[in-house]
Amino acid sequence: MSLAFLFPGQGSQAVGMGAELADAFAAARAVFEEVDDALEQKLAKLMREGPIEDLTLTENAQPALMAVSLAVIRVLEAEFAVGIDRAAFVAGHSLGEYSALASASAITLADTARLLRLRGHAMQRAVPVGQGAMASLIGPKTDLALAEAAALAGSAAGVCVVANDNNAGNIVISGDKAAVDLAIEAAKSLGARAISLNVSAPFHCPLMQPAADEMARALAITNVLPPRAPLVANVTARPTLDPDAIRGLLVDQVTGRVRWRESMMWMVGDGGVTSFAEAGAGKVLTGMAKRIAPDARAMALNAPADLDAFARSL
Repeated sequence: MSLAFLFPGQGSQAVGMGAELADAFAAARAVFEEVDDALEQKLAKLMREGPIEDLTLTENAQPALMAVSLAVIRVLEAEFAVGIDRAAFVAGHSLGEYSALASASAITLADTARLLRLRGHAMQRAVPVGQGAMASLIGPKTDLALAEAAALAGSAAGVCVVANDNNAGNIVISGDKAAVDLAIEAAKSLGARAISLNVSAPFHCPLMQPAADEMARALAITNVLPPRAPLVANVTARPTLDPDAIRGLLVDQVTGRVRWRESMMWMVGDGGVTSFAEAGAGKVLTGMAKRIAPDARAMALNAPADLDAFARSL
């Protein structure tokens, strides 16, 4: 069995996430305490108790989701003797790319928490609230060609691009609000369903360039080591172990497309992956894996029982 660990992105957050792990394992509690110390904030308390409105704020959701993912990995290592070295690859959806790198010891946990806090703030500052928008194009007729055609139509009113190529039937567009609104109408005329997303900024589009510039400055002074497992990067859908390349990819990711479908297809094709484990909150990537690679095994690692079952299966 060739294994890849997957790390979820924003939208998977929920009040109570990580609580079972913290109650059961000292290794999980240590992760949450280290993140709290790095951010000088009681983020673990917010994760456990809410309110969800505060947890969903980009500046909180990003480091919180990373913390849960790292808690899963640290518990697997400490309690079940399953290390990240068992993985052929690691990959994370958007902010999950930082979780993947931290799990593979490329960036320290404290540095990752601080980078994600900065990333959240920078992305929020890049575009005034209300000026940008994102929409999900869904349905059996939705594919990348349809989404790109809709985004091109929307571009008549401003910036509009494909932000997340998640899987066939689920593609996200992003840009100026007027442009996204126009693209939604175009997508509907092409046979897709379109749902406006409740987000605070238009992520993964050129409007995020100010945030990319901030991240470039921060990453330039961050120590990045070769990861213990190759990272399949969002913007290239290909693996890398090179620290300098990783810095550039993390910058490009802020404005670039999350090529998740292509990443998954590369892992099961050229990469030979037969099993995916989603480390962290929720089951979003597990669902995508089952749609993109139905012949591969996929499971979500959220609670202690999940980790035990996963370790026994190896």
